[in-house]
Amino acid sequence: MGYRDTANTPVQLEVVEPLARGIFPLGARLDSEAWLGCRHCTPDIMPIIGAAPKHNDLWFGFGHAHHGLTLAPITGRLIAEMMSGAPTIVDPKPFCATRF
Repeated sequence: MGYRDTANTPVQLEVVEPLARGIFPLGARLDSEAWLGCRHCTPDIMPIIGAAPKHNDLWFGFGHAHHGLTLAPITGRLIAEMMSGAPTIVDPKPFCATRF
């Protein structure tokens, strides 16, 4: 991890891309250079999951700090449980939008 204005260092990608191409039939690269940059996270690096505090019938499920695909199933389950009033699999309070 680098600071916002740190120069790009695509070393990790340069190592794994040839390995991936040896395993999968990947086509030609679409970009001449890989995108590298900041990804937005919440200040505590925890997702915001739950009812929107200022908007009725709006639910949040974002800010998973680069783990969105991995955490999507449990986030969906937690939101469904909260929306339906069912017991939740985990305590949702640490993920509420009003914690900030």
